[in-house]
Amino acid sequence: MKIDRRSFCKTSLCAGATLAGHAALASPDCAGGGHGPGDSPNQAACLVDTTLCVGCRKCEQACNRANRQPEPERPFHDRSVLRRERRPSADAFTVINEYPGKPSMDQPGRANTTVKIQCMHCLDPACVSACIVGALQRADDGSVVYDPDVCIGCRYCMVACPFQIPAYEYHDPVTPKVRKCEFCFGRDEAEGAHPACAAVCPMEAIVFGKRGKLLELAHVRIENRPDRYLPTVYGEHEVGGTSWLYLLGRPKEEIGFLDLPEEAPPRKTEAIQHGIFNYGAAPLLIYGLLGGLYRINSKRHEANGHAAAPPDGTGEEGEGGPA
Repeated sequence: MKIDRRSFCKTSLCAGATLAGHAALASPDCAGGGHGPGDSPNQAACLVDTTLCVGCRKCEQACNRANRQPEPERPFHDRSVLRRERRPSADAFTVINEYPGKPSMDQPGRANTTVKIQCMHCLDPACVSACIVGALQRADDGSVVYDPDVCIGCRYCMVACPFQIPAYEYHDPVTPKVRKCEFCFGRDEAEGAHPACAAVCPMEAIVFGKRGKLLELAHVRIENRPDRYLPTVYGEHEVGGTSWLYLLGRPKEEIGFLDLPEEAPPRKTEAIQHGIFNYGAAPLLIYGLLGGLYRINSKRHEANGHAAAPPDGTGEEGEGGPA
């Protein structure tokens, strides 16, 4: 079979695109073999015991003052706001919600469970992976921090966050920012400084320390009090692990926690991205697709031309054709 130069180039391009695509998808970084930030047992973390929280809102007040946020419409001693489920906002980085039902099996005297929520400071944060300009970064101590001077307001971080935490300053038309808890980043750890919410908790429901030590503490409590705690630590494995860990006395779905996979979202999304862009696969695949479509259309036109031409060839221009 005779192959002209044009056909050879098109065929080579298609073959090259196919091989590059297979090579990219087979690479360790793209097949899920890549690794996100390592889990350091010495990174900063907080352990929240949901069976001890009494919903006093002292943590909300401390966070408000530490971050110089405006006073809320209702004062912090007003517990009626707990009855309506809230999410962290641009003006409130942490909130407490109240859920009907005793905190655990061994606390019959309490009628409700109160739970504090804020940014979880993931070990492999999806918001950092999604930010196309690097406005969100994971600091050395594990805090996920934000640089408003770099942010372009795309809000991809808000879409990417599995905990639905980042909030946007829609009320600011000039210099809006993405806002969330930053773990009181910049505290003097050499002096043992705690995040504002942990330092003020009167029930010691929030314990600040190193993640490895806090996980040990959590599992000791579970082992010693199986009548109080469920045999799991929320945040130990969810989405690759988080810096905020929770001891639960009730199923997570009953007290506002999401049922999330153990794999961090960036491990999937980045694998897809690398599979597309490694080895120049993206342009090759595009050109290969265009070349394939061109070849299909060419064959279709050739077939239509042969079908329309008379058997003796008198309809073609040249010898025997019209002058």
